[in-house]
Amino acid sequence: MTAKIIDGKEVAKATRKALKQRIKALAERGIVPGLATVLVGEDPASVTYVGSKARACGKLKMYSEVIERPKTISQQELVDIVEGLNGNDKIHGILVQSPLPKHMDETAVTLTIRPDKDVDGFHPHNVGLMLMGRPGLLPCTPNGIMKLLQAYEIDPSGKEVVVVGRSNIVGKPVAALLVQKAPGANATVTIAHSRTANLANVTLRADILIAAIGRPHTITGDMIREGAVVIDVGVNRVDDPEAERGYRLVGDVDFAAASEIASFITPVPGGVGPMTIAMLMHNTVTAAEKIHGVA
Repeated sequence: MTAKIIDGKEVAKATRKALKQRIKALAERGIVPGLATVLVGEDPASVTYVGSKARACGKLKMYSEVIERPKTISQQELVDIVEGLNGNDKIHGILVQSPLPKHMDETAVTLTIRPDKDVDGFHPHNVGLMLMGRPGLLPCTPNGIMKLLQAYEIDPSGKEVVVVGRSNIVGKPVAALLVQKAPGANATVTIAHSRTANLANVTLRADILIAAIGRPHTITGDMIREGAVVIDVGVNRVDDPEAERGYRLVGDVDFAAASEIASFITPVPGGVGPMTIAMLMHNTVTAAEKIHGVA
């Protein structure tokens, strides 16, 4: 068996196309969806992500504002920036890029963001709505995973899903979305993690296996059930002297081995990653519609 590739770039492209109609409708009312991204420090990966988000806004003719500050700023200074954005009518979405410097309390900063501008979907208000199955701003990567499954007509209903990873960013929320009593969900979900005993015994039960543990090639071929759907969320840099940049990106799954066993698989890069940014744009447009009473 050779797995069919789940092309995140194509699904993200279709998502952006659908967003253009909503953005046009807002423009006719004099509304331009606006995203503000706050970058503290100069972490190379964060700088790259922030640049990608700003470019995505530009392509969709959305307003983008990037606020850069040195890692030496105080938490209060960062809170003041967020509070200013809360009251800025041009801004409908606020994103504070993670990770923050160690001297900052990331949760406290998240709590400062207005829930209706929380396009990361991390505020407890939005997390609560998600758990209750109520409409709200959903975390971008988990929602992107759900959209990928939907695009490839992979129905989790009645299936056993194993999520490897328990972060608040991916593992917990994607499990919460999959277990909902709703179309595109209704799965039986197990969360495994670094302390799970006999991890392979757990992953081999999965009809759908989601790897979000943040370690390269943690999921090997012998840990995957024949015909399973494999969603690889990991983006890990590994040294490669033959690569132009001196490194290459790999996922949490051994792609070469897994693709001979799985029925569907996401590549790294080009799988889940493009959907994360697409869903951020989706959340920003949704926030603009709700703030202005359009939807």
